[in-house]
Parts: sequence; structure tokens; C-alpha cells
Amino acid sequence: MLHNIRIVLVQTFHPGNIGASARAMKTMGLSDLVLVNPRCHPDPEASRLAAGAEDLVDGARVVASLAEAVADCVQVVGASARLRSLPLPHYDEPDAMARELVGNAADDPVALVFGRERFGLTNDEIRCCSHQVSIPANPDYGILNLSQAVQVLAYEVFKAWRRRPESDYRPARPAGERQPTREQLGHFHDHLGRVMQASGFLNQPHARTEAQLQALFARAQPSRRELSLLRGLLSALERSGPGH
Repeated sequence: MLHNIRIVLVQTFHPGNIGASARAMKTMGLSDLVLVNPRCHPDPEASRLAAGAEDLVDGARVVASLAEAVADCVQVVGASARLRSLPLPHYDEPDAMARELVGNAADDPVALVFGRERFGLTNDEIRCCSHQVSIPANPDYGILNLSQAVQVLAYEVFKAWRRRPESDYRPARPAGERQPTREQLGHFHDHLGRVMQASGFLNQPHARTEAQLQALFARAQPSRRELSLLRGLLSALERSGPGH
């Protein structure tokens, strides 16, 4: 679905903005970049600011007009800070736009269009769009850099995609942060009980100490790595206890 979502940059003046936009795209799983008449492309500055997303810059398609860039799209959303007097549906909130865009991207290509750094999209270019969207910002200073605008809307699109049940999205988690199994927790509590008995800490047969400690660790939710650290501490205490 994300492969059907296209980012279109119209007549980008600074090549660094192309690279920074590619980086913003890649962090959000987007890969289809189309450039409409960029002032300078390719350019080393674009590759430098891509910072790991050089493949998107190198693979970007360059076309002569916005109409050509979006000809195969079923929905084209123009990002605009200024509202025009064109009768286009307008999204007041980017998240609402993203939900509809992602839904349409399930079957067909769609596009997010960003205009020139200084004055955005012309009226003729907005006529190539089916919708407009604005990014709510400080009314006294609502100016976003091109790549910042790409990042905000790309994030909203990625968020809308990962919340769909079919996305099967799972954030990457280091192995050390995985939760322990019930068996591993059982071994830990058995180990803790033996150490407490051997140390004389537990000397009342009906004390609820063990149950209270189990509740404490249940609230703490230690990871596997943390549980292993605690087991190591208990083993060290056993080795240094009475008779050692």
C-alpha cells in the first residue's frame, strides 16, 4: 500500500531540499519520488542531505509537468499554506487526509504534491489536484521548510497505514526488551524464594512477603535482560552467603 503513495516535488529550487525530503520519506516507508522540473538534479547536496536515502534520490523520476507526474493517480492532494478560491475539497486536518489517501492507495496510485519553496503551487497546478491540505501551525509563524512539510504529512500517512489491521505493523524491538515468558518468571520467583529462605529473610511460614514481591515485579514488568540481571544478582548472593 505504501508503494502506491507518491511524493511529488514541483520545481524544487534548493537541491538539498530534495535530499532532505527523500530522507523524510524513507523514515516513513515511502519510496516513490517524482520531481517536476527541479532547478538542479542530480546534485551532490541532495545526496548529502539524503543521509541514507540516496537510493530514493537516485531513483527519483523527473518529469516536465505536474499533469504528467500524477496522470495515473486516483487522488492527488496538494499541500498548500494559502487557500485558493478553487472549489477543491480541503482537509483541515492532515490525519483525516491521510486516512482517505491510504484507503485509496490500497488499490491505486495516489499522490501528495508539494510546491516551490517560496510560493508553493500555482492555481494551474492546484487544478491538477483533487484535494488540498494545510498543516495547522502557529498563525503568527506558520512557515514550514519543504522537507518539514513532507515529514509531517508523510508521518500522518504512515500513522494511518500502520493503524489499519492489514498493515501487520510491528515496531522493531531489541531482543533485550522482550517480555519474559511465564516459565522464566516462575524460575526467577523460585530462585528469589530460595535466596530469601537461605538468608533468613523469610522466617514466618505464613508471611505474604513472596506474594507481595511477585506483585511488585508484575507491576515493574522487567524485560528478559533485566530478569537475567536479577538472576545473576541472586546467584552472586548465594555464592557469598553463609558457608561461602
